[in-house]
Amino acid sequence: MSSLTYDLVLAGLAVGSAAALTGIGLIVTYRATGVLNLAHGAVAMVCAYVLRNLVVEWGWPLPLAACVTLLLVAPGIGLVLDRAVFRPASVLGPDPATTLVASIGVFVLLVGGAALVWGTGARADAPVLLGDDPWVHLATVVPVAVAIGAVTRWTGPGRDLRAVVDDRELAALGGIDADRVAAAGWAFGSFTAGLTGVLLAPYVRLDPYGLPLLVVEVIAVAVAARMRSLPVAVGTALAVGVAQAQLTRFHPEGWAGPLVQAVATNLFVVALLVAALVLPGVGARDALPRASTAGARVPPGLWVAAGVLFLLPLGLAGDDLRTAVQVPALAVVLLSLVVVTGRGGQIALGQAAYAGLGALFTALLAAGRFPGLPRLAEPAALLAAVVLVAPLGLLTGWPAIRRHGLALALATLAVGVAVSRFVFAQPYATAGLVLSRPAGLASDRAYYAVELAVLAGALLLVAALRRGRTGRALAALRDHEAGAGAAGVRVPALKLLAFVAGAALAALGGGLLGMGVQAFDPAAYDPVRGLLWFAAVLVLGADSLLSPLVAAALLVGLDAGARGGAAAAVIGLLAAFTARVPPPASLLPSSPGTPRPRRTGPGRPAAAPVPASPHPPAPPATGPAPPARGLEALGVTLRYGEFTALDRVDLLVAPGRVTALVGPNGAGKSSLFHCLAGTARPSAGRVRLDGTDITGRPAHARTRLGVARTFQEPAVFPSLSVEDNVRVGGEQGRVRDDPHAVERALRLLGLTGVRHLPAGGLATGTLRRVDVARAVAGRPHTLLLDEPAAGLDAAETAALARVLKALAADGTAVLVVEHDPDLVADVADTVHVMEAGRIVS
Repeated sequence: MSSLTYDLVLAGLAVGSAAALTGIGLIVTYRATGVLNLAHGAVAMVCAYVLRNLVVEWGWPLPLAACVTLLLVAPGIGLVLDRAVFRPASVLGPDPATTLVASIGVFVLLVGGAALVWGTGARADAPVLLGDDPWVHLATVVPVAVAIGAVTRWTGPGRDLRAVVDDRELAALGGIDADRVAAAGWAFGSFTAGLTGVLLAPYVRLDPYGLPLLVVEVIAVAVAARMRSLPVAVGTALAVGVAQAQLTRFHPEGWAGPLVQAVATNLFVVALLVAALVLPGVGARDALPRASTAGARVPPGLWVAAGVLFLLPLGLAGDDLRTAVQVPALAVVLLSLVVVTGRGGQIALGQAAYAGLGALFTALLAAGRFPGLPRLAEPAALLAAVVLVAPLGLLTGWPAIRRHGLALALATLAVGVAVSRFVFAQPYATAGLVLSRPAGLASDRAYYAVELAVLAGALLLVAALRRGRTGRALAALRDHEAGAGAAGVRVPALKLLAFVAGAALAALGGGLLGMGVQAFDPAAYDPVRGLLWFAAVLVLGADSLLSPLVAAALLVGLDAGARGGAAAAVIGLLAAFTARVPPPASLLPSSPGTPRPRRTGPGRPAAAPVPASPHPPAPPATGPAPPARGLEALGVTLRYGEFTALDRVDLLVAPGRVTALVGPNGAGKSSLFHCLAGTARPSAGRVRLDGTDITGRPAHARTRLGVARTFQEPAVFPSLSVEDNVRVGGEQGRVRDDPHAVERALRLLGLTGVRHLPAGGLATGTLRRVDVARAVAGRPHTLLLDEPAAGLDAAETAALARVLKALAADGTAVLVVEHDPDLVADVADTVHVMEAGRIVS
C-alpha cells in the first residue's frame, strides 16, 4: 500500500469513526424510545461549544473539561430532553408524528440558542481531545459498539430494552420500567452525540449551523443499518469514510472534475440519499399529527388586521423597509408548506431546496447562464424558474408515493441536503451570480407593493386548491390515506400534485426573496432553514392560510430586531412542546354554520337509519351486458416470509347476495379481505372482477371499478363534515356524476340529522354509518365490509342488517367479514368458514 493510500485510509477512518459514533447513538436512542432523534447533531454542537468554552474561555484542564462535558453535560441534556420533551410527547401523542416534530423543534431550539449564546461566527480553536491518530478514534468506537451489543444481547437491561422496543405497553405490564429504559437510552445517545461533537469540532467548522448539519448527513449509517444493527452501522461508517478520503485522489479534467470533487467531500450525503430513497424505509406509520387546525375559519377581522399590518411597511424607509421586503416573499415560500403538509399531510423538510433553486434559476436565466436558454428579463426569468423547478417536486413527491412517516421525513431531508451540497455550495453553479430587480422596481417600496400583489394571488390560488373536489380529496389524504384510497382518491397522483405545487410556490417565493435582497446567498436556503420553516408553519397551524403570514413576520422580525438565532429559539421552543401547546390557529372558529361536534351515547344513534333504495339502476349499457360473475378469488395465496396467511383460497362474492366470511382470529379473513380490496398483493393466484383480472390493480383503482370497502376502525376524515366525508366517496367512486348520490347515501344510513357535524366528534356507531355511507355514495356494485358491527349495540346492528339487505336486494354484491353470529345469521345468503388460511366450509 502506497504512503498516500495509507494516509488517506487513516484520514477516512478518523471521519468514519465519528460517523460510527453518531450511528451508534441514533440506533440506541431509537431502539430504546422509538424516536429518530434529528436533534442528535445539535446536541453534538452544543457539547463541542461547552468543551471549548471550558478550555479556551475559562482555562480548565482538558481532561477535566472533557469529563464534565461528556459525563455530565451530554447525558444531562439527554435526560432533560427525555423528561421535558419526549416523555410527555409519547404520552400525549403516542405516534411518531409528535416525537418527530418535537425532535425537529429541539434541533431548531438548540441551533437558535447556540447562535444567541455563542454567535454565528465559526470557531477555529476547538480543543483536540484524542489527538490526530485515527487508530485512537477507532479504538474508541469499536469497544463502545461491542459493549452495547453485548449489553443488549446478554444482560438483564438488554432484555428490558428489547422488550420495550417490541411492545412498550406489554413490557410495562410485565414489570419493566419503560421510562427508565428510555431515560437510559436518551442519556447514552446524548453521550455519543457529545463525543461525536468534540471529536469533529477541531476538523470542521464549529458554528451553530455547520456541525449539526454535518451530523445530520451521517444519519445515513443508522438508516443503512435499519436502525437496529450496530455492526452494520459501524462498518458502513468506516467504509464511507475511507471511500470519501480515497476519492480526493482523483482530479479529472472537464465537466467531471467539479462533480467528482463535490462527491469526494460529500460522500455521506450520497449515502444519505441512497439510504433514504433506495433502501427499505424506517418507520412505516404516518408521521404527521392529524391537523387540529383543519376546517378553522380565519375571521374577516383577522384578515383585515393582517392586511393592515402588511401594508404598514409601505410607510417605512431605509433599513426597516429593506428588511420588510423579505416578509412577503418568505410568506409565499411558507405557503408551499400549507399545500404539502397542512392540506396534503406529507412531510416536507426540503422546501428550502426548491426555494433556493427558484432563486438560483432566476439569477441564471436573467444572466443568460442557464444551459440551452437565452437571457430573459427578470419577470420572465422568475416565471421560467417556477416552471423549471415545479417538476423537480417529483424528487420528493415520488418517494412519498410509497413512503410514510420517518422514511418520508428522511427522504425529503436527504433531497434538501443533496441540493444544498451539490448545487448551492458549488462554485460552478453559483460563482459570480447577482440578482437584480425588474425595471421600474428598483426602489424597495415599489418592489414591496409588487410582492404583496403576488402574495395575495398565491393566497387565492391555495385557497382555491383547498376547496371543492380537490380540496376534499387532499383533506381525505391527510386525515386517512388508506380511507382516501378506499374512497377512490388517486393517492399517488394527488401526492405528486401536492409536491409539484409546493415546489412551484417555494420557487416563486425563493425567486422573489433573491430579487428582494438582490443577491443569491446559499446560506439562506440551507437544510437548517428548511427545518426551521417546517417547524414554524407546523406550530402555528399548518392548514391555516394565516400561519405563513405570521410565521414569515416572526422569522424575519425576530432575527432583525434581536440577535441572530432568536427566531429559531422561539420557534424551536414551540415545536419542542408541540404535544402540549396547541397551534394558535386551532383557537379559530370553525366554518360558519358548522355546529360544534357533539357525542351521541353508545346506545343512541343520532338518527335511525331508514333503508331506502341505495341508488336507481345504472343507465343501460349499449350492446349485450356481460355475465355478472362478481368478485372472485382464484387460488389466492399470501405469504409473509415463511408464514402462509392464505393457502390457495377460492371465493365468489356474487351480485345480489350477502356473502359472510367467519372464523377465529388469525384464520386469514382479514388477509383475504385485503387481497380482494387491493391493499395486499397475493403471492400467487388471481383476483377477478366479472372475469377481468384485477390482481395488480391498487385500492383506489378497484373503487373506481365499483369495489368499495369499509374498515375495522372507521376510515372517516375527521376534519371534514359528515356530508363532505360522504361527498368524497360520491366524487371519487364508480359513478362520479350523480348529483343525488350523496343525499341518497345520507338518507340510507340515517345521517341527515348530523350531516353538518365534523366527523371527528361522533360516536362509534355513527362513525361506522359514515364509513358505509362514504362507500355507498360512489354507487359500487360490490361492497366489502370489515367487521361492520364492531362496537354497535343491538339497535344499531339491526339497523345495519336492514341496510345490507336493502343493498343486496338492489343487486349489490356484499361481503361481510364479521364475528357477530346474529348479524351473520340475519343477513347472509352464503357463509364461508375460514381456518388456518383456508376456507373449510
